[in-house]
Amino acid sequence: MLRTTVAVAATALAMVVSPAIASAGGLTVIAGGLDNPRGLTFAPDGSLYVAEGGRGGSGPCVPGPEGTSCFGTSGAITKVNHGHQERVLTGLPSVAAPNGTNAIGPSDVSESLGRVNFTVGLGLNPAARSQFPAPGQQLATLQRLAGYRGAHQVTDLGAYEASANPDGNAPDTNPVSLTSSVFGTVVADAGGNDLVWVSPSGKTSTLAVFPKANGTDAVPTGVVHGPDGAYYVGQLTGFPFVPGAAKVFRVRPGAEPEVAAEGFTNIIDVAFGPDGCLYVLEISAKGLTSGDPTGALIKVGHGQTRTVIASTGLEAPGGLTIRGRYAYVSNHGTSPGGGEVVRIPLR
Repeated sequence: MLRTTVAVAATALAMVVSPAIASAGGLTVIAGGLDNPRGLTFAPDGSLYVAEGGRGGSGPCVPGPEGTSCFGTSGAITKVNHGHQERVLTGLPSVAAPNGTNAIGPSDVSESLGRVNFTVGLGLNPAARSQFPAPGQQLATLQRLAGYRGAHQVTDLGAYEASANPDGNAPDTNPVSLTSSVFGTVVADAGGNDLVWVSPSGKTSTLAVFPKANGTDAVPTGVVHGPDGAYYVGQLTGFPFVPGAAKVFRVRPGAEPEVAAEGFTNIIDVAFGPDGCLYVLEISAKGLTSGDPTGALIKVGHGQTRTVIASTGLEAPGGLTIRGRYAYVSNHGTSPGGGEVVRIPLR
């Protein structure tokens, strides 16, 4: 089965994204030097946590649909607070091309009740983890920060895909986005084309399976809990990444996903602002096969009006969160060492 996962997105952009330079277009850089930065979230004290996909390592190296990928433990979780930037958790699994691009590792973070949860991706059949050393068994898992520089596993999402396989295709898992609350955590699996719920004790079940897009996999990449209590999920879509084919789905437990907004291109994340409006982040506004890494942050207003909040200076963005009057975006999301977090005013 074609791996229509976020790894494909990284591959399509890796050849055209150069190391980060000073951002343009009114973006303010608040963190830099990151390895393939992806999802990010704020804690109540104002600390910003960022998932770094890492840059792979010395191996073992394995062939795959996107070329050779090498294993390492370069994944990390970074904390930014009052201008101070620190990797508070290191040594997490990362699989990347030999040059450090196309990385899959820590993919998103979410905070609830003082607990910081994070997903680690994979982008393969969960059985492929046997090719890697012991730290590689943390791929395709949901984990939680536990004290300073520690973490523990909440559940094995790869094992759930292997046993449940909600979409019925060949087993493939790449948990990329999550949102947490006192009731548990909801995870979007880009490889499995589904949305799963994980209870505080680690029990996992399926909330939704997403329909194919133009004959390709849906590839859900961003999930947020909406102000109406439903979950909103953005999709990347699969190859050939048709411009305008990506949708945002509204998911209520026990009901089929319904389209909340459409006409987007290669969505990588979604969030709600203080105005109650949905904000959509595109990893490539012209499409992943266009060769143009320029992304876009789009506001979906009342009546489905669309406003581009930012585009210039966004190159292969990897994650979105909103706090107050600003959006925070992980930029240069396929760049090892050149990744950054930028702040964007929601004018």
